[in-house]
Amino acid sequence: MKHNKLLNDPIYGLIDMPRGLIFKLIEHRYFQRLRRIKQLGLTDYVYPGALHTRFHHALGAMHLMKMAVGVLRQKGIHINPAEEEGVKIGILLHDIGHGPFSHALEHKILPFHHEELSMMIMQQLNDEFDGQLSLAIEIFKGDYEKTFLHELISSQLDMDRMDYLKRDSFFTGVHEGVIGHERIISMLNVSNNHLVVEEKGIYSIEKFLVARRLMYWQVYLHKTVLNAEQMLIKTVQRAQELLTAEPDKFPCSGLLGSFLQNPTPNAYADKYEMIENFAQLDDYDVVSNLKIWQKSDDQILSFLASSIMSRRLFKIEMSNEKFDDDRKLEIGTKLRKKFGEKCDIEYLIISGSEHNTAYSTSKQEIKMLLKSGETKPLSEISDDVIKEQIITKYYLCYPKDLE
Repeated sequence: MKHNKLLNDPIYGLIDMPRGLIFKLIEHRYFQRLRRIKQLGLTDYVYPGALHTRFHHALGAMHLMKMAVGVLRQKGIHINPAEEEGVKIGILLHDIGHGPFSHALEHKILPFHHEELSMMIMQQLNDEFDGQLSLAIEIFKGDYEKTFLHELISSQLDMDRMDYLKRDSFFTGVHEGVIGHERIISMLNVSNNHLVVEEKGIYSIEKFLVARRLMYWQVYLHKTVLNAEQMLIKTVQRAQELLTAEPDKFPCSGLLGSFLQNPTPNAYADKYEMIENFAQLDDYDVVSNLKIWQKSDDQILSFLASSIMSRRLFKIEMSNEKFDDDRKLEIGTKLRKKFGEKCDIEYLIISGSEHNTAYSTSKQEIKMLLKSGETKPLSEISDDVIKEQIITKYYLCYPKDLE
């Protein structure tokens, strides 16, 4: 009997990859593409170590799922082998629909959220593997009778969040994101078909939510990361505009050009063709085109692409209030002096807002299992940490050296 394959993970040590269907999925070209999709987009422009990939994250989340299933079984929760395989496949493939640079270019290449694309790809894999992913898809969608299995994949305390906090904290070096995953998983249980946390784990959960809040503002929504990713979005949008106007004259190599020129699903003969093409796109396609665009005849595209490749990032201003139009007009006047009166300054002045809440009381809350056997939402028993607070910050980005 052959043993499972072992993988040496920098976070958890040796983790195993089960043979059979799961290993075949890991070896599949769709999943292997995740090796070429950075987990944190352009975050390495601020934290140089943040070069880990969606491939790392997916395997780590599956490892945590294995731990969670083991804990629940020890507590008498029945999970049969097919359900275990299904929930592992669900978490393994939950991010397979991410495109180049993860969240940065979401909706910019195809008009879908990455979870929609993940579902399309899972369904295509299910066809390829003769229906063996049917249970995994049912669990992933939340249609399976054991609701707690879906909550292990997608909830306010799922294996996805637990791994990315632990992993992103490690690779960025931001220790505020460190969480006690083993303690949290050991406190999991099931009550009334829902995932719950035993009462004695409340402080670990509070620490988890505080870590998530700090990681968002210190890493995921760091102003320099936000700036770089907004510049990348504007670069792709400019390329798309030029490609649409003059497809024969504008250089755009590989499949990226095809998607930018035909951004709607209707442009493809069938869904299979669309997914096959999308599953070949990765960060390298974008970077290779950025290199080409640096020498573009279009002044704006050349400036944006060169700025990203050389990390000459825009100046960014952050505020708790919206920026007024007078401030944008003032910057626009200076931009026209630098780039000419006819320049398209909408590509050079970037404004918008970002918001975050560490915990939502309006969504399905984390449920705590009290010693009495009663379950209560976390917000009802947490003394002072847990409350829904949406924090919104406004940003304004523009080229430096405008004087």
